[in-house]
Amino acid sequence: MGRYVVRRLLQMIPVFVGATLLIFLMVNVMGDPIAGLCGERRCDPATAAQLRHEFGLDRPVWQQYATYMGNVFTGDFGTAFNGQRVTELMATAFPVTIRLTVVAILFEIVVGIVLGVVTGLRRGRPVDTTVLLLTLVVISVPTFVTGLLLQLLLGVTWGWIRPSVSPQAAFGELIVPGLVLASVSLAYVTRLTRTSIAENKRSDYVRTAVAKGLPRHRVITRHLLRNSLIPVVTFIGTDIGALMGGAIVTERIFNIHGVGYQLYQGILRQNTQTVVGFVTVLVLVFLIANLLVDLLYAVLDPRIRYA
Repeated sequence: MGRYVVRRLLQMIPVFVGATLLIFLMVNVMGDPIAGLCGERRCDPATAAQLRHEFGLDRPVWQQYATYMGNVFTGDFGTAFNGQRVTELMATAFPVTIRLTVVAILFEIVVGIVLGVVTGLRRGRPVDTTVLLLTLVVISVPTFVTGLLLQLLLGVTWGWIRPSVSPQAAFGELIVPGLVLASVSLAYVTRLTRTSIAENKRSDYVRTAVAKGLPRHRVITRHLLRNSLIPVVTFIGTDIGALMGGAIVTERIFNIHGVGYQLYQGILRQNTQTVVGFVTVLVLVFLIANLLVDLLYAVLDPRIRYA
């Protein structure tokens, strides 16, 4: 296990470098960030040259990237064009988005897996058909439509929640935004769990457990569910980074100042340091989540061993 972890950590290095390089190059071709600093009027050449030199934009792209990566390994993600450190923006944005992601993941795990188990065990029955239709509707409806509809009904019409989240963004205020963020993934988790349960229910080890006279709940939890959760865990693990980076729409609807909000502001203002810094951290989240998912396989299935 130790060798496997070390090998995976070493494999993460070129992936991290390649992903950040690609992001850096893509962000740098979005446009001239200096033009956005001068407002509607065009910067005079002397001011533009001074700003480019101050932010290091007058150097070749490869040199800018090398300098950026060198600073990243020391914990310095640069300075935004408004003079604020990117790490300060991260310190305020990431805790909010992490809380939102935790709420969304809990919805996926609790609601998605429970519905998937119920429908998988009752495949072909009315409850199975009903849940399949509901998940298809959720997948078909865009997230911004779901968010605006819930905000209108629950926040404006019925007054059950606040239409916008407060700056503190407590867990209680993030229940509805978390449900909106997790809605599509929750539907996929339900369908994936259902399919996996329905397939493994006919396996030999399940028949053996039933033939041995084990209680039904033990057959489901100890034998059927553990083996059926492997593809579900894979999906949820990779979905963690996607939820954190894909929360732009949800955070805009409910006025949540998290990672999505900062990315939106960075792209809108062509603030390359902010965008690259936040996406760099999200790349690390993806890599670490994938590593943890691989290690969790051995817990769910004892037959899986890492040399």
